[in-house]
Amino acid sequence: MTGEGREPCEPEPGSFAVDTRDGRVGRVMGNVGPYVQLRAPGGGAEWECPPESVRPAPLGEVLRARVREVNREGRLP
Repeated sequence: MTGEGREPCEPEPGSFAVDTRDGRVGRVMGNVGPYVQLRAPGGGAEWECPPESVRPAPLGEVLRARVREVNREGRLP
């Protein structure tokens, strides 16, 4: 899924990125060793992604992810 000669992406913590291995969008939590830590919008378990499989999320995907986060935060127990 990654192109030849493509340089690894180093996204900023707090930004949204796409795991190109499966298309999931996640908020960048930071780096652990060589991996980028991503968390699904609205929470959940973090997952590790190699930097060569991360790309910045397009604006439309970021907006959808932010709406999911806001909707989840607004739910009552």
